[in-house]
Amino acid sequence: MTNYSDISCYHVAALLPITDGLIMFPYLWYLKKKTTTSLTLEYSGDRKQIEKDIRHGAFFMTNHRDIVMDAAWLSFQLRMRYCIRPYMGVGDNLFAKKWIEFLMRYNRCFAVKRNVGAHAQLENAKKLSAYIRYLRGRHKSIWLAQREGRAKDSNDLTQPSVLHMLTLTEGDFYENVKALNICPVSISYEYDPCDYLKAAEAQLKRDNPRWRKTKRDDVLSMKTGIKGRKGRVVYRLTPSINPEIDAMLAEHPEYRELSSHDQLQHVCDIIDRHIHQGYEIFDRGTDFEAYIESRIAKIDIPNKDEDFLREKLYEMYNNPVVNYRKCQSN
Repeated sequence: MTNYSDISCYHVAALLPITDGLIMFPYLWYLKKKTTTSLTLEYSGDRKQIEKDIRHGAFFMTNHRDIVMDAAWLSFQLRMRYCIRPYMGVGDNLFAKKWIEFLMRYNRCFAVKRNVGAHAQLENAKKLSAYIRYLRGRHKSIWLAQREGRAKDSNDLTQPSVLHMLTLTEGDFYENVKALNICPVSISYEYDPCDYLKAAEAQLKRDNPRWRKTKRDDVLSMKTGIKGRKGRVVYRLTPSINPEIDAMLAEHPEYRELSSHDQLQHVCDIIDRHIHQGYEIFDRGTDFEAYIESRIAKIDIPNKDEDFLREKLYEMYNNPVVNYRKCQSN
């Protein structure tokens, strides 16, 4: 039997009932009440088909807003409604502090290793791909973000490299994708508690292309994302993309002969369209301009460029609207 111990699964089965029952489940209820106006799980498309996909095990692929809470609240809601808790793939940078392991255990997390050499990266990708296929072979549900790291400007696009990693196995590419049973999920936050941190990061990178986040920065983002105000939060599920892949190949059988890059991009486009169509478009009211100014006031960096920061903040709130409208017009 294949040994997956080196995948670095951080959940510990013996501790789950204790961590879940005594700490994490009540804490997530507390965070829901304290940091959100509402937290809802909704559907885009045929709800019965979505629920059928979930019963057979789904690969939930989402856009990525918050380091911790994106996965935590999806798991929380799926468990409340369907009594399932997906396995979650997260970057190993999340384990910078011991306290975060409580959330990681609740989320059934396995680590996606980052910042390693090219050879090690390929080997890790192969192991991770094999582990995910192993879970899907047992009809387990899985969550993974559509890209490595959050989209700082909220222009959510699936990274072909993520999809490539998931299909590192022999056989037809499209059949390997279908075996995952990808069900896109849109995550919409009325207010992103880390918006001012993301804007500051954008200026720091602009001013110094060699600037890199530290572990301390990651911890600050985690704490801010967990405890900060979010307003209305909406998760919107869509059915499996498998029927669309079949329809695409029936209309364009020549797609099977395309380069790997083009095949990946066609599937990424399908995922992106579902995520963009599933956005919740919020009316933030007449106070939104004052909100943006209050976020700029929180930023403390050298050579603070308020015009640039303001542009970045508006951009991250406008991009989901732009992508949603593109889908509606096509």
